[in-house]
Amino acid sequence: MSDDSPRLAVLIDADNTSARLVKEMFEELAGYGTITVKRAYGDWSSDGLKGWRNVLLGNAISPQQQFAYTTGKNATDSALIIDAMDLLYSRNVEGFAIVSSDSDFTPLAMRLRESGKRVIGVGQRKTPKAFVEACERFVFLEVLDSSSAVEPPEESPSEQPEENSPRPIQSVLTKALNKVATDDDHWTSLSALGNHMNRTDPSFDARTYGFSKLSDLVKGQPFVETKIVTGPSGQGSLWVRLKGRRPADAPAARKTAKPAAKKSPTKKTASKAAGTAKKAE
Repeated sequence: MSDDSPRLAVLIDADNTSARLVKEMFEELAGYGTITVKRAYGDWSSDGLKGWRNVLLGNAISPQQQFAYTTGKNATDSALIIDAMDLLYSRNVEGFAIVSSDSDFTPLAMRLRESGKRVIGVGQRKTPKAFVEACERFVFLEVLDSSSAVEPPEESPSEQPEENSPRPIQSVLTKALNKVATDDDHWTSLSALGNHMNRTDPSFDARTYGFSKLSDLVKGQPFVETKIVTGPSGQGSLWVRLKGRRPADAPAARKTAKPAAKKSPTKKTASKAAGTAKKAE
């Protein structure tokens, strides 16, 4: 039986990435396709990359040697970009994972996506926003680090959030649900909600807020209500909406009826009444 999942090339900027979470990173990327290319770029004669040497062998990563020909210039970036373009034109992969926190890879990510390739970025929260937005998905290494506790962000209007700091979840979900409600009752499917959130924010991840998946995140919010909808196949799917929403065609509150105003007598009626009075005399 053939594997129809997309083939991915994982290109790692070792000069700019720690080797500590490589195992977790590959487990994450396996969910996007079959990894057929694993390359790490750096000057392997440098003492700064000692931590990578055992990791390369244990994870079947091919080291790409790149000497620093000029002080202050990052030759690793150029080597990674050239290889990415070679892989693009060879048509041997359907997607790329660029592992770096360096904004210099922003044009590369944009170019690969223009060619119809998937681009998943992996880096630290310090990664410049431009590179994050250039990717179809962006995974922060901090999210993969199970040793660090995840603290959900709190609303604090007086503080200026950092560029990639997670936004308060109530603000995120409220804005998204208002955009993707699919019927007059304001319900939307979880899959439609997730697709919208990933399109508008490539780095959105339920794990940032302490939940393993989006369904758990949604169910855990007091301002959201959920229901299970059973489709024609008999399989149930989760639907979501904000609490307190009324159907669009709900009847408006009844207004207090005003008493009917008494009709004033018309000119003809008044004349007839006067004639009757004269006859009576």
